[in-house]
Amino acid sequence: MNLKKISPVLLIMIAGPMIFSACKQKEKAKTAVVTSVVPQKKKAVCCESNIPSRFKPTSLAGAAVMAGPDTSHDGMVWIPAGTFRMGADNSQAEKDEYPKHQVTVDGFWMDRTEVTNAQFEKFVKATGYITTAEQKPDWNVLKKQLPPGTEKPADSLLVAASLVFVPSKQPVSLSDYSQWWTWKKGASWKHPHGPGSDIKGKGHYPVTQVSYDDAIAYCKWAGKRLPTEAEWEHAARGGLKDNIYPWGNEKVTDGKPKANIWEGDFPYRNTQRDQFYYTAPVSSFAPNGYGLYDVAGNVWEWCADLYDYRYYSTINKPEGVKNPKGPSKSYDPDEPYAIKRVVRGGSFLCNDSYCSGFRVSRRMKTTEDSGMEHLGFRCVKN
Repeated sequence: MNLKKISPVLLIMIAGPMIFSACKQKEKAKTAVVTSVVPQKKKAVCCESNIPSRFKPTSLAGAAVMAGPDTSHDGMVWIPAGTFRMGADNSQAEKDEYPKHQVTVDGFWMDRTEVTNAQFEKFVKATGYITTAEQKPDWNVLKKQLPPGTEKPADSLLVAASLVFVPSKQPVSLSDYSQWWTWKKGASWKHPHGPGSDIKGKGHYPVTQVSYDDAIAYCKWAGKRLPTEAEWEHAARGGLKDNIYPWGNEKVTDGKPKANIWEGDFPYRNTQRDQFYYTAPVSSFAPNGYGLYDVAGNVWEWCADLYDYRYYSTINKPEGVKNPKGPSKSYDPDEPYAIKRVVRGGSFLCNDSYCSGFRVSRRMKTTEDSGMEHLGFRCVKN
């Protein structure tokens, strides 16, 4: 079994200790860490790259969710149809952001902000929905993400839980994400930082700890859908052409704060120049040209597309491509057995020297069942 091809969470779970890590943010694990089994990468990867899988639950409560009564465009903005060049904009770009290619998308409505705790709570109360993080993982589904012959983890580890960021107290290897992520029992959208935390007074904050399945269930109830990756990037660019960020090309650290990001030394010192350590209330920063808030930083956002690192090369045509919807199959060479979806926009854990997830072309990916303290979503509608 090639341990380097297994997601860190699964690797650590199989190896024994219960420490999880992903996006380079700070948090100190409260359980023993066996660093010798954590794969060391030549290059630090961003917040959502190779993030540990949360594991599929026994059943999806969202399967029976019916559409809700509200089909209006309240809280949404119209994104006009347009043609743009999708992909890499500067030297920070990763291989999966190439080649830069021409894309045309039809117009659509998009949520002005990320879906909030208050909005998600309304959905849960109306439907009785139970999120992925609130359910016990199913080993029969989990093992499909792993190389054949992988041994089943101890039952004590297969519990309702999710990933929580825990900062380190000092500089650590950015190749070892177990230094700032932990798998915490009881963490969920209602307790984003684990037991003892809650969302009281945070109705206007983005909902987190939601899986792709959870986001799809909410969209169905709200009469909406998740954006395609192309729609998301077109909207995030805000009408600007070939710019690095939603606001233009000014560095994220120059001028006044532009987004909720990690400022300082990751994952142990955050200067909080933007006034926030974890998530921020939606619309705390200036919107982009289309009136969208937080398309850079705060929380990563689920897209509808499956992830394949080679996808751009398959659709790059001289005449361009219209309304691409992603590959038919997922493929990540780092975890070839896992089915992954694209996530976009960066989070409060992204740092320009480490992650730069707030670049409009930055692509990240994670398994559909993943739930994390810095992962949310927003919806679109035709």
